[in-house]
Amino acid sequence: MYKDVAKARAFKMIDEGATREEVACYLGVNKRTIYRWLAARRALSQPCPKPVSSTGEEKGMHMDSEELYAPPRSGPLSGLEPSQIENLLLRAVLADLKAEGRVPASISNRSKCELGERLRLATGLPLRSIIGFLKISKSSYEYHRARLGTDKYADLRKEVRALFESSDRTFGYRRIWAMLKRGGVKVSEKVVRRIMRDGKMFVVRANAPKKYCSYKGEITDAPKDLVKRNFHADAPDALWLTDMTEFALPSGKKVYLNPVIDVFDGAPISWRIGTRPTKELSEGSLEQAISKMLPGSHPTIHSDRGVHYRTPSWIAICEEVGITRSMSRKGCCADNSACEGFFGRLKTEFFYGRCWSGVSVKEFMDRLDAYLCYYRDERIKQSLGWLSPKEYREALGYTV
Repeated sequence: MYKDVAKARAFKMIDEGATREEVACYLGVNKRTIYRWLAARRALSQPCPKPVSSTGEEKGMHMDSEELYAPPRSGPLSGLEPSQIENLLLRAVLADLKAEGRVPASISNRSKCELGERLRLATGLPLRSIIGFLKISKSSYEYHRARLGTDKYADLRKEVRALFESSDRTFGYRRIWAMLKRGGVKVSEKVVRRIMRDGKMFVVRANAPKKYCSYKGEITDAPKDLVKRNFHADAPDALWLTDMTEFALPSGKKVYLNPVIDVFDGAPISWRIGTRPTKELSEGSLEQAISKMLPGSHPTIHSDRGVHYRTPSWIAICEEVGITRSMSRKGCCADNSACEGFFGRLKTEFFYGRCWSGVSVKEFMDRLDAYLCYYRDERIKQSLGWLSPKEYREALGYTV
């Protein structure tokens, strides 16, 4: 059963102009409860009950309203009535709760102390008025006030910052949390997220420019789409994806990448990098993937309808080793979305939002190659149990 003090507070807030929704939010009760209280008051035609304090509460928590909200002798509130001061405090709490997104009934004593210190600074009210209004004992208030200046996550903040910078600002809070867990640090994901938000550790985001298109028309018959967007494989070398993408440098030069992605773990198992989108890139990456293929494997390789995957030499390489070809439908990039997603992650983490002015084509290609090696050998993935593709294969007994 609700205390009379809660009803009294509800009636006072409503009489001073607060809405039923605001009162319900402040008290942490259902809106219908507020309506029932109001109906009962109208039926009985009684004035709102006086607050009744709990036993054992300290001085300042069982004072009447006139004494509790007595205006200070000096300061911005010196000329106000006690009811005006109480109303001001109520609105300050409601504004604080809306900003923080919390329910009043769930406010911790530490949060009450933080709010109380802000109110004391802004209003000049004595401590007894603040603790009486916030319904917190003086001993609890002083306990938390003595600890407001300490940061129990000081060491963790440094470690999170180091991990974030070592990832070249590409790791979000989930990967940072996973790296901490691997290092033996037990902490909540929410704590890591809050630390990163407070420290302005935001992953680089940028809008992608118009991408390179290798489609040159229906120059040969296209094989059917055998994948049908089911990008899943139970073993390595069962389903491969391939495509070509472009990197436009500030110097006006362009670099092209053609990888082969194994759907089993999402790893780039081979790639070729060059300054022209030629068939040497596509066929070179395919031949490199074939050289690493497990004995007895006959993968399906899925691509878009680009010209590089329809040449006689490409078809001959596939037929020679028993690779089954599969192609997306015309103009339907979603049919190869897993490979497009790889390019999106690659460019977000490696390319977009970074200054490439003064970087030569050779240096860029070397750095891109190093990142692809990192992606394959070291970059952890949640879908792999926070292991890298290399670690995942080793854990399952596959030779890397």
